[in-house]
Amino acid sequence: MKTKIFFLVLVTFGLFACKNNSEKLSTDLVNNPNSADTTISNENMPQFQFETDLHDFGKAIEGEILTYSFKFKNSGKSDLVIANASATCGCTVPTFSKEPIRPGEEGNVTVTFNTKGKMGFQHKTVTLVANTQPSNYVLNIKATVHSPENN
Repeated sequence: MKTKIFFLVLVTFGLFACKNNSEKLSTDLVNNPNSADTTISNENMPQFQFETDLHDFGKAIEGEILTYSFKFKNSGKSDLVIANASATCGCTVPTFSKEPIRPGEEGNVTVTFNTKGKMGFQHKTVTLVANTQPSNYVLNIKATVHSPENN
């Protein structure tokens, strides 16, 4: 009896552990040798050089959809690959190029913020995962959302 219960639990765990999430770009593309060995030089790594990592939309009316494009340059010496971008809230959606950004080339990360159901001061972050050192880079947006009646 114990063997049957153990086998049932094992099979159930195995089925749920194999969830397929094919829409996201695999983070296997992020090759960051410095995470294993801190003696390796950063000089050949790709590098984000953003014009700004904070955008203030100012005042917004609840229900508006706000969009801002963060521009950056790859100031490193190898191709920059963004593997993933995730936001702190479902109301904030980041989009980015899936293609590698060559050294010296520019790219952008567009962030769309839906203010529906939001009121007051809002601060949202988008975390990029890339083959840079460090591998995470955080972008910030903020806005103060008012109801349409108080415009």
